[in-house]
Amino acid sequence: MNENKTVEYEIIDNIGIIKGINPPVNALSHSVRLGLINSLTELNNNQKVEGIVLIGDGRTFFAGADISEFGKPMQQPDLNNVIKTFEESKKPIVAALHGTPLGGGLELAMGCNYRVAISSTKLGLPEVKLGIIPGAGGTQRLPRLAGVEKALAMITSGIPINASDALKSGIIEEVFEDALVANAISFIKSKLQEESHPVASKLTNKISNVNSDIFEEFSKKIKNKLRGRNSPLCAIEAVKAATELEFFQGLEKERELFKLCHDSNESSSLIHMFFSERQALKIPDIPKETKILPINSAAVIGCGTMGGGIAMNFANIGIPVTVIENSQDSLDKGIKIIEKNYSNTVAKGRMSEDDFKNKMSLIKGATSLESISSADVVVEAVFEEMSLKKEMFERIDKIAKENCILATNTSTLDIDQIAESTTRPEYVIGTHFFSPANVMKLLEIVRGKHTSKEVIASTMKLAKTIKKVPVLAGNCDGFIGNRMFHEYVRQAHALAEEGAKVADIDRVIYDFGWAMGPFAVNDLAGNDVGWRIRKRHKQEGKYDNLRYTSTVADQLCELGRYGQKTNRGFYIYDPQTRQKQIDPEVDMMFEKVAKEKGIQRREIDDNEILHRLSWALLNTGCMILEEGFALRASDIDVTYAYGYGYPHWRGGPMRYAQDYGLKKVLEDIESFRKNNSDMWPKCNYLEELVKNNKTFN
Repeated sequence: MNENKTVEYEIIDNIGIIKGINPPVNALSHSVRLGLINSLTELNNNQKVEGIVLIGDGRTFFAGADISEFGKPMQQPDLNNVIKTFEESKKPIVAALHGTPLGGGLELAMGCNYRVAISSTKLGLPEVKLGIIPGAGGTQRLPRLAGVEKALAMITSGIPINASDALKSGIIEEVFEDALVANAISFIKSKLQEESHPVASKLTNKISNVNSDIFEEFSKKIKNKLRGRNSPLCAIEAVKAATELEFFQGLEKERELFKLCHDSNESSSLIHMFFSERQALKIPDIPKETKILPINSAAVIGCGTMGGGIAMNFANIGIPVTVIENSQDSLDKGIKIIEKNYSNTVAKGRMSEDDFKNKMSLIKGATSLESISSADVVVEAVFEEMSLKKEMFERIDKIAKENCILATNTSTLDIDQIAESTTRPEYVIGTHFFSPANVMKLLEIVRGKHTSKEVIASTMKLAKTIKKVPVLAGNCDGFIGNRMFHEYVRQAHALAEEGAKVADIDRVIYDFGWAMGPFAVNDLAGNDVGWRIRKRHKQEGKYDNLRYTSTVADQLCELGRYGQKTNRGFYIYDPQTRQKQIDPEVDMMFEKVAKEKGIQRREIDDNEILHRLSWALLNTGCMILEEGFALRASDIDVTYAYGYGYPHWRGGPMRYAQDYGLKKVLEDIESFRKNNSDMWPKCNYLEELVKNNKTFN
């Protein structure tokens, strides 16, 4: 056996085995690339060797680029040279795939003559998720193996496919249930007598006579679905080049488009999001060795839309969960909604009947609070009202077992007040799920002043276990997300009162890349939710002196126009399709309110709409950082990307402002402040950053 630190090879009978040993995922670092070429050279020069198997040790076959090399000059040999060397091998090579051969890992496999895989393998080219395109021949070899339509679907979406799909598409030759090495050796031995072996770059059958309309169709889909994104469009152009140019010319076109994407704000923003999501897991005052409390069972109090969705998160990963309602009728309704959600997933082919039955078997219903007594974590998901939650926690405290995590699902309420209702405030923590809780990725975890480090660490780990993206927030009104969103919505109302139309405000934000504009979001969530919060704020004396309050929103709620659930809100909705249409009456309501307040209405352009809404988020985010309720600006970006529909490819509201230039942002804010200082409170942290020419990094 001959080896280096990250790649080794051995010879079994007449077959050479090249193995990646670069844990955890055999990333294609410089030493791996060098080791691959050196190992292949040795085996090609060994007369005993007739065929070669390429395999990865541990969790996966080679998984792609080494993230530690992002943004650094590429050391030779680069991956294109490695793949070229494998394609030119004197002896046939089979790539034996398992785990997640993605990106460069799949590109390397496509440089081999053959590919086989274990049935559980997931493979793909996810580069567009980082704002780039495959850069080592992926856009040229994949259409030659799988056909143009399949290649376009895989590359523009970045979504991996399973081994069965890859076999059907012609990307791999065989699928095994087990014994990958032995089966791969048998496979390559069966090919030794072949006169020639396929080379992906020389295949032309699937890229000939392609109807060019397919590229236009994919471009239209991308422009509708991924507004403002450029990398998927570049991917289409690169695949098109595979059908029009010779292979090496196509490679040159791919590299040209790769560099264009690599140097873009889209890519740097998506890479920022990639690292920010991981950084959010790191809590400076909580050591890695902090004890993690075991969570093998759960209870959710409340089986409404939110409670049912939360319960599904536990069942989805095999944790038994008890859902509690105060009546059998309410419980039955809630369980039926859960069943319907799962049934819809089965109908779409995303879940088998057996999975559905298994998940439902993990969800038990109860009408007695005593049922929480054996749970390792209790999530309270009752109505968003402080007195009710305090009463509930007083009862939970008497029943829940020792060391049980007591979590409250709240979007704005004071965690410490709730914790004070118990004799163990150190076990109380906020878990702000986003609706629908079984779908939305963000979980805002709120630490109270007494919450223990063990409970924080355990809840962060639980969030990852149930496949959420967690962000730790401090205990202020609205925490990170809703505190900022409140100011964003108030700014939208101010714009509507000053002269902008509701539909124009939403259009600007939608075109920017958000999933929805502020008024459409309010209609979706239910205008009555914000109404309750505003009424609480008024009782607490907040915003009394501000010129702009949500007057029209309150008026709509008083008319019972709560949004989509009542078919009328800021828009009018078709009861069947939920299709919205503009309601001129709402714009007239804003005009009337403006007249009552003495506001001189004017034309407001798209640029002002975008900047006022964006900088309202930024300014509030900076205040949250200054007050210590968020650990870092990147946590705020993660919160908005995963919880509020902010476009990932803009990098989040903080990153977007930084790219725009914090000095220019502050100048904009100061000009807006002249017209209404109440809407733009001063933030020392932002001013210090600008003064010292610093960024959030």
